[in-house]
Amino acid sequence: MRNIALKLMYNGTAYHGWQMQRTEASVQETLQRGLSMVCGERVKLTGVGRTDAGVHAERYVANFRTSSRIPIDRLPFAVNTHTPEDIVVREALEVADDFNAIGSCLKKEYTYRIYNSRIKNPFYVNRAYFYPKKLDEAVMDAAARAFEGTHDFRAVRSVGTETKTTVRTVHYCRVTRRGELLELKVCADGFLYNMVRAITGTVLYAAEGKLTAEDIPKILDSGDRTLAGPTVPPGGLYMTRLWYEDERLND
Repeated sequence: MRNIALKLMYNGTAYHGWQMQRTEASVQETLQRGLSMVCGERVKLTGVGRTDAGVHAERYVANFRTSSRIPIDRLPFAVNTHTPEDIVVREALEVADDFNAIGSCLKKEYTYRIYNSRIKNPFYVNRAYFYPKKLDEAVMDAAARAFEGTHDFRAVRSVGTETKTTVRTVHYCRVTRRGELLELKVCADGFLYNMVRAITGTVLYAAEGKLTAEDIPKILDSGDRTLAGPTVPPGGLYMTRLWYEDERLND
């Protein structure tokens, strides 16, 4: 049995997230179906994380085990002929037997994109959060940086999948602007359910004058979800970088 890692990307608009669902289309199920056809046997993918419905991935890693002898360099092309155009396998690599896409991941980066303009842009529908009121990226960046460090992040998560602990380490959380597009980039050793979207909503509250960057440590200490900002829509969220010990998977 070979352990194969896939580097892929997907537009999540048409899917109910990465994870298999009983009644809804998922990225995992769609990709597994195509892989099973190529490998001539049922395969089960392990993904680096659960992206929610409508969330995208510019970088994503999943692995599976197979007895198929298909050459590794031909696998992406073969799989891509059996999947929709919104899911693309970029590369396939044979990895160590103990490699696990989620368990071996050291840290992840998500990017949330906000289209900050008075006029809508049709090319950003389901791809960025349209926000017509002028935003001050310096105020947002100061609020974003208040999330950096090791904290209990209960105040910025939705009730969903249970975890042993809600403590995470955020390596960086920054806001930048390129023209009318704002990006909040956050890198951490792990994320709670809806954590990035709640952080973004809180940063937007700071831009709206509803709280300050100095309030954020108190909000985190409280663990009270009602004190933080709202959970912003999923279409602006992307998984954008991953870090592994196997550096072939990091680009």
